[in-house]
Amino acid sequence: MKTITSRDNAQYKELVKLAGSSQARRKSGRTLLDGVHLCQSYLQLRGLPEQCVVSEGSLQNPEVMDIIGQLEAQRAHVLALPDALYNAVSQVEHGVGVMFMIGTPERAVTAPVSVSAVLLDGVQDPGNVGSILRSAAAAGITQVYCSAGTAFCWSPKVLRAAMGAHFVLDIFENVDLAELVRGARVQTLATSGYATQRLYDVDLRAPTAWLFGHEGQGVADDLLSMATHQVVIPHLGQVESLNVAACAAVCFFEQVRQNQA
Repeated sequence: MKTITSRDNAQYKELVKLAGSSQARRKSGRTLLDGVHLCQSYLQLRGLPEQCVVSEGSLQNPEVMDIIGQLEAQRAHVLALPDALYNAVSQVEHGVGVMFMIGTPERAVTAPVSVSAVLLDGVQDPGNVGSILRSAAAAGITQVYCSAGTAFCWSPKVLRAAMGAHFVLDIFENVDLAELVRGARVQTLATSGYATQRLYDVDLRAPTAWLFGHEGQGVADDLLSMATHQVVIPHLGQVESLNVAACAAVCFFEQVRQNQA
C-alpha cells in the first residue's frame, strides 16, 4: 500500500480531475467507483481495478479491509490518502472511504439488435439514466444504447444510481439510434404520452427494443415514426405523465410478467 500526503502529487491531481470533470473522464477513458457496494460489485463481476484508493480513516472498517486484502493478494495497486485529501476527491457524503479507478469500456456497435435492449434518446438526468440501467439489469436486459445527447453512463452520479448494474450490461454510447432502429431484428417500442395503444395490449413475449426519450421532449419524432409500436402507460390522477425512469421500470417488468405468465 502506497501513501500520498501532498495535494501536489501527480497521482492525486489526476484523481481530483477524474472526480470533478466529465471531460477528463472521457479524455482519459477512466472513472471512479465510490463506495463499498460499487467496489465489491466490480471485484465480483469484472475483476481488478486499475487502482484502489482508500482514506486512512477507513482502514479500521472490516469491509474496506476485506477489499484491500483481496486486492493485495493479487498484487493490485492500493493508494491511501489522509482523510482530508480523500474527502476532497469523494463525492459521497459520509461515505466509508474506498473507491476504485477503472477504465471505462468503449464498445462499437457491430451487429443489429437481436435481443431485448434499451435505447436512450437524449435522457439527460444522470439519476434517471442510472435508475433505468438498474431496472434493465434487474429485468434481465443486457444491452443499452445511448444517443450522443444522453448523460455519460460512466459519470459518478449515473454509477451511484445504477448500483452496480453497469457491470452486467453492455453499454454503447454515442450511437446513431435511427440507424440502429432501422436495422433492428426485434420489435421496437417507443413510449409517448400521445400514443393510443396501451403498453398492456402489446405482445411483449418476443425480444423488444425499448426506446425512451428526453425528460421534457420525449422521443424524437423521426425515431417515433420508425418504431414498431408507440405505446402509452395509462395512469390515474392529476399528473401529466410518469418520470422516464419510472416509465422504463413499468415497461421492463410488464415484459417480465408476460414472459412468466
